[in-house]
Amino acid sequence: MKKGIVLLLLAALAVMQYVRTSSEDQNPYLVTDYSRLHPVKVQRVIQGKAEEQLAELVREAKDKGIKISIAGQRHSQGGHTYYKDAIVVDMTSYNKVISVDPKAKRIVAQAGATWEDVQKAINPYGLSVRTMQSLNTFTIGGSISINAHGRDIRSGSLIKSVQSFRLLTADGSIRNVSRTENAELFPLALGGYGLFGIILEVTLALTDDEIYRESTVLMKLEDYRSYFQNTVLKYSDIRLHIARISVANDSYFTEAFAKNYTIDRSLLLADHSKLKSNEKWVAPGKLMFHLNRYTDWGKNLQWNLQKYFFVEQSDKIISRNNAMRAASAFMENNEPTENDLLQEYFIPVNQFDGFVTRLGAIVKQEDMNLLNITIRYVNKDEEAILSYAKQDMLALVCLFHAPLSKEGQQRMKQGVERIIEEVITYEGSYYLPYVAYPTIGQFRAVYPKQELFFSKKKQYDPDDVFMNYFYEQYGPLGGGI
Repeated sequence: MKKGIVLLLLAALAVMQYVRTSSEDQNPYLVTDYSRLHPVKVQRVIQGKAEEQLAELVREAKDKGIKISIAGQRHSQGGHTYYKDAIVVDMTSYNKVISVDPKAKRIVAQAGATWEDVQKAINPYGLSVRTMQSLNTFTIGGSISINAHGRDIRSGSLIKSVQSFRLLTADGSIRNVSRTENAELFPLALGGYGLFGIILEVTLALTDDEIYRESTVLMKLEDYRSYFQNTVLKYSDIRLHIARISVANDSYFTEAFAKNYTIDRSLLLADHSKLKSNEKWVAPGKLMFHLNRYTDWGKNLQWNLQKYFFVEQSDKIISRNNAMRAASAFMENNEPTENDLLQEYFIPVNQFDGFVTRLGAIVKQEDMNLLNITIRYVNKDEEAILSYAKQDMLALVCLFHAPLSKEGQQRMKQGVERIIEEVITYEGSYYLPYVAYPTIGQFRAVYPKQELFFSKKKQYDPDDVFMNYFYEQYGPLGGGI
């Protein structure tokens, strides 16, 4: 009798789990990206292994009319790394660090190498990356394809660090690309979302590793812009900087804290340069962030604990390489039919206050579940054709929790479109690696050089060998995902 009850309970649990994970976003036979939106069947996924293998693949695809998409860690969220019935080239296996030149402060690495691979290779030489995302898990090829930025407030977006790269183009040829060789391709492929070819290897300029003291300053949100302009930017010894805005009910869009990394020249690099893992206390962190997703008191608790944690870290000593190894595992969310989705808005520094007020109001009005806002800074840089930094910008990285259902996504789209209208009003821009909620009209308003970008895409790839959903939505087809 007892055995029968146990078997019945196990069967019931199995059925519940099957129903819970039976949604398309959990289907292991379909390909998607971090968003888990729009899963599709692709022709095949091929591991990148060698130049000639990849060149032959491109020539074959061109001859047979097959599309190619290029993937790294697949953390883009707008369908940039896959396409229905296409060949997906997984570059994560194409990941060798080819050389490090300590004297020239330069590294050459294959596109599938991660920033962690780079950090391990250069750390023994007392060198560091100039610009990268806060996480070191992404691939170099993926990062330069989105022209990433990060915590460094002095070095600009990633395109400034790239000296050259080798690009496998749609005709199957491999071109050396730099600011002097095949120069037209340089600002197209960097920030080009994989539409101009497969980036094979990259030469990056490096900087010195340094020792920083962390400090956290609590403030009213209305005081942040002035603090950033008059204290952070003017004090050149502050090398890295991030800030956060409260989304908790008790202090919603009224509190903020700034975290600075200031160079300490009195300390020896050798005493603090060992690379460390920041992935500690993952289980309790996951629980806290889960409460942040689903309850108002969880948001209050998360904010108060964040403030306490970062203030306690003030005066902590850390190397630049370790500061660029932020924790992320606690934020991972694999729940079926729902996900955490990023959007990012770049606002001219002097327009920040007005935009933030409107952002907070729209999020409330549209009942958007905003989990976190991080503030970064990026210097003006219009070298990339699809440049987002048309002025010196403060970037608001917004993490939303949303259902993946058609109805839930329509609500998200409605809210984001309203936010983008304010972005345009305040002369800002938005980041393209994320879910393509903005309308085609909004995209064209924010990225006025898009027509040049897509015409050059047609010039270099007339058969659209390289294809993804970003191109389908915003390019000449304009059909949407």
